[in-house]
Amino acid sequence: MTRATAPTYADVVDLDRYPIHDLGSDRGRAWVAECREQLQRDGVCNLPGFITAEAVAEMVRHADALDSAAYRTNSTHTIYLEPADDTVPDTHPRAAQQRSAKKTIAYDQMPTEVPIRRLYESDDLTTFIAGVLGKDELHRSADPLDALTIALYEDGDELGWHFDRSEFSVTVMYQEADAGGDFDYYPALRSAENDNYEAIEAVLAGDTDGAVRLPSAPGSLAFFHGRNAVHRVSPVAGSRPRINSVLTYGEKPDMRLNQHTQALFYGRTV
Repeated sequence: MTRATAPTYADVVDLDRYPIHDLGSDRGRAWVAECREQLQRDGVCNLPGFITAEAVAEMVRHADALDSAAYRTNSTHTIYLEPADDTVPDTHPRAAQQRSAKKTIAYDQMPTEVPIRRLYESDDLTTFIAGVLGKDELHRSADPLDALTIALYEDGDELGWHFDRSEFSVTVMYQEADAGGDFDYYPALRSAENDNYEAIEAVLAGDTDGAVRLPSAPGSLAFFHGRNAVHRVSPVAGSRPRINSVLTYGEKPDMRLNQHTQALFYGRTV
């Protein structure tokens, strides 16, 4: 049944196209099934124009206003986001270093009226994502810094090849860079049964066979299985930054980073 009152995020999502407020209807159930099929087929569910043009423009304004408070990182890491294994060659995936550099605006730095915050804090979006992922239960992160972030990639910034520590990732795109800043991924490159080091080493050496470049038009919402799909944001060039949000969920309530990881990613602890 369609609700009588408009949701608090009605100006944020194109609800005519993407009815996250009406998932119990025949149309809503059919749409969730289509998204689930896309995720299983492509390793990603990509929804262009999910966020309205007005909300996208407002998010870019908020990102610009909060830019001076963003925390900048510039570091190297392995694709597993773990310490390098010094018992293997430098070219081995367990040792090869990747660079990541960007600015991050934390959840507690966003005013409550920010469009993406109003959407993230809605149960409707959480229910939709859980439905597509086939989860009986899904929770928003309880981390005051990491639950919802805005990432800014400026000239020379990038996100190196890596596997996520979490099962899946949810992103919203606001602004493309002048050049670069492409989201590239290899669906299901590894599994619990196969580390597939040979294929991963080829990726790190520059082999692009099998790579998928995700369309990243402003307003797109995408989620994918990042634990087994190695992915990156290619180096950005130009004066216009790439801007996107990362939305964090988990199957257990009260999920949050430990203080060591908070300090590493945000330069502070809460």
